[in-house]
Amino acid sequence: MSRARPNSGALLGLTLAWACTAALAEDAAGQAQATVPAATTPAQKKTSPALTPAQWLERMNHALTTRNYDGTFSHWHGGHVEMLRIIHRVQDGNVSERLVSLDGSGREFIRSGANLACYLPDRRTVLVEQRPPQESLVGFPAVDDQTASFYDIREVGRMRLNRRDTHVITVSPRDEYRYGYRLWIDASTAMPLKTQLCDAHGRIIEQVVFASLALPVRIADASFRPEVSTLGFRWLRTGTAAPLAPAAPATSAWNALRLPPGFRMSVRSAQVLPGSNQPVDHLVFTDGVASVSVFVETQTAAVAQAPRAQSAAVGSSSAFSTVVDGHKITAVGEVPLATVQFIATQVKAQDLVPAGVPQR
Repeated sequence: MSRARPNSGALLGLTLAWACTAALAEDAAGQAQATVPAATTPAQKKTSPALTPAQWLERMNHALTTRNYDGTFSHWHGGHVEMLRIIHRVQDGNVSERLVSLDGSGREFIRSGANLACYLPDRRTVLVEQRPPQESLVGFPAVDDQTASFYDIREVGRMRLNRRDTHVITVSPRDEYRYGYRLWIDASTAMPLKTQLCDAHGRIIEQVVFASLALPVRIADASFRPEVSTLGFRWLRTGTAAPLAPAAPATSAWNALRLPPGFRMSVRSAQVLPGSNQPVDHLVFTDGVASVSVFVETQTAAVAQAPRAQSAAVGSSSAFSTVVDGHKITAVGEVPLATVQFIATQVKAQDLVPAGVPQR
């Protein structure tokens, strides 16, 4: 199948909606990086046990999800550079986060508990989504034995960055179905000072470098209020579809017949997309680090009779859409285009085995 041009506004809109809900994870997880005080003393360095690369990732993830921090960073991708500010607070077990574009789009992403609001001034739109309170929008995915089968994780050196001692950790994909990372992790605080997102050949796709970062003990509530005026904005909300009236048991379910190595289904649910009242099937496939969301929408007869493949990209995120058996299948994720195309073209409705019927 030839690669389609990203000329679908609907597909771009869906990609943007997905990128909005993923942005805090993308821009802050691997990328909340900084120059910070309290360097490790020589005595502490001598007594501290050596950590494995995976343990450095665990320490970094713990720092990103449990510390208070307020910093500005540059985000480079596709030849463009944007300055952003990230504010993260954990107070009495509640997480508040705010990501603000200091130039360019002026977009803001604000999370309070389970509520995530994405302010998009360039589209005069606010997207609102509910997330589980325990699901952090920042942090690097945990690396386990299964994940390590598809990524090569190692420490490649130590260097000074912004006058800080850092450990340089690489998470390199073993194939072309996923991206990798290079991380410069502060030896004292375990906060990453620099992050690069790379393809399977080591080429840099995105880079984030913090210009400043503070670790305040307290952050005021006012720091999590949007600066953008929403007068005249359109508000769109996503959420889990409401339970339907009792009906005949389903006889089929959407699934992927084949998946790229290491990927597995982690979520199956019904979800209401922005601007729609009709629920769609939502599937999530992950290898433990990368993830792909698949949305299955029922199409009208006219649309279903003229299926065509489309692709689009927002930053490092890829999207691929096609029509299968009268349903529009859209796969979106921070992965190479080949990955979302592979998964989208493999999604089919499969017959369910009734209870009590032995499986062969």
